[in-house]
Amino acid sequence: MPAHPLRALREDIAAVRFRDPAARSAAEIVLGYSGMHAVWAYRVAHRWWRAPGMKLSARLLSQVVRSVTGVEIHPAAVIGRRLVIDHGMGTVIGETAVVGDDVLIYHGVTLGGNERHGRHGKRHPTVGDDVVIGAGAKLIGDITIGSHSQIGANAVVTRDFPAHSVLTGVPARNRAEPG
Repeated sequence: MPAHPLRALREDIAAVRFRDPAARSAAEIVLGYSGMHAVWAYRVAHRWWRAPGMKLSARLLSQVVRSVTGVEIHPAAVIGRRLVIDHGMGTVIGETAVVGDDVLIYHGVTLGGNERHGRHGKRHPTVGDDVVIGAGAKLIGDITIGSHSQIGANAVVTRDFPAHSVLTGVPARNRAEPG
């Protein structure tokens, strides 16, 4: 069950302070963190998306937020608590993406689909809890990244990986696995 909006706001601010050593105050986060603004707007758009007759309004809100913050989160995506998008610009989270709790995403990250010609259904990544996704990483398709994993900058991930993975390279390989 989602946290009460005020509690969620406090959790988000605390998550940024925990994850970003440059964050000096709650006021700075509330006023100046575009990634946080994108997450908060997503939460409104997601609520609208689920309400009858509000899909267009939700989609339009998401596009306004994209133009202001540089972060595009489809309102149908499912995002857990305390998501931190640091620097944000160029980040895209697709329609059927699922993101767990306590995830940190850096700029230029794509959680994208790989299906063509209007196919419906699950086509974007599922990311577990407490995952760090480095700048420029691309996670493509209906894949699952296990909890407590780390994805390096510019990695291209196109298949499932278990919890506690350390993914780097193109295509990504799990550096936490022997051999």
